[in-house]
Amino acid sequence: MTQDLPDDEGMREVFVRLSGLIYAGADESDIHQAIVDAAVRLVDGCEHASIMLRRNDRFSTAAGTDEVARRADAIEREVREGPCFDAVTEESFQHDADLTDGSSPWPRFTERVLAETPVRSAIGYRILLDGDKVGALNLFADRPGALTEQSADQGAVLASFASVALMALKAREEAATLRLGLRSNREIGKAVGLLMAAHHMNAEQAFQVLRRTSQELNMKLTQVAEQVVRGQEQQFGPGSRRDGS
Repeated sequence: MTQDLPDDEGMREVFVRLSGLIYAGADESDIHQAIVDAAVRLVDGCEHASIMLRRNDRFSTAAGTDEVARRADAIEREVREGPCFDAVTEESFQHDADLTDGSSPWPRFTERVLAETPVRSAIGYRILLDGDKVGALNLFADRPGALTEQSADQGAVLASFASVALMALKAREEAATLRLGLRSNREIGKAVGLLMAAHHMNAEQAFQVLRRTSQELNMKLTQVAEQVVRGQEQQFGPGSRRDGS
C-alpha cells in the first residue's frame, strides 16, 4: 500500500455528506449503508461492498450494497475465513487482487465464493472503535485484478472514515444515555420532594416509598416517579385550587 492517499474532490464531497448524516442524527443502519454505497462510488473497480461487525465473537452483516456482498459475507461466516475475518484479527488490510490464480490465503472461502458468486477480487479493512477491532469493511469486484493498489489506497481512506463514524455514533449514544440519566434523576428528585411535602417525611423515607412502589408494581423507578409528578401536576394544575373547591 502506498503512502500517498488520494486527494479527490469527489471523495471529499462524499465524506462531507456522510459527516452530515452522522451529525444530523441518522440512525446506525443508515450510516452503515451510506458507507458501503460510497465504496462503490469512490473505490476504483469496487462493485460490491459490505460492513461486517463483530459483537461477542459473533459476526453479522451490518450493511451491504447488494445480495452478492451479503452472500460473500455469509460464506465467510460459514467457513470462518476470508478478508473480513483476517482484517479483524490482523494488523493490516487484506487484499487478494485475483482469487482465481490458486494462491488465495483463504482456500475454503475462495472455493465457495468462486462457485456461488461473481466475485473474483477482494479487499478487507479492519474497523476500529476505541482501539478495538470491531469489524471490517469488505470490497469486492467481479473481474480478477480489478481491485488494484490504487483501489486499496482509496478503500483505506474510506475504512478510516468508517472507524471515525462508529466513534461518533458511540459518542452520540453515550450523550443520549447521559441525557436520559439526568432526566431520570430530575424526575426522581421531583417525586421525592413532592412526597416529602405532601406526607411530611424525610428524603430517605420518600425514596423508599418510591422504591417499594416500583417493586410492587413491577415498574421502573423512573416511571413511578413520573406518575407521582404527573399526578401532582394534574391535581394542582391550572384551574385547580388547593382548598379543594
